[in-house]
Amino acid sequence: MKNLKMKITGDVQGVGFRAAAHHKARKLHVGGFIMNEPDGTVYIEAEGDEEALAEFLEWCRKGPITAHVRDVEVVWADPHGKFTGFRIG
Repeated sequence: MKNLKMKITGDVQGVGFRAAAHHKARKLHVGGFIMNEPDGTVYIEAEGDEEALAEFLEWCRKGPITAHVRDVEVVWADPHGKFTGFRIG
């Protein structure tokens, strides 16, 4: 188990990014949350199996077809064990 924090920049708000990421995270059995930030970025904190998180990260680098991801800042950490599902904030 690992913890992954991401700050995603680009055209990522108002394009269905959160809903698509929510679907992908649930499919991979990744817990955590995703939320829009006031500066136009999307913030994600996720926990799960390292392999599942790596696949989720790769998906987030592209996002849904309606998004244009410019950059993803990534921080890996030890898990907190506080997530029971994945939610949209």
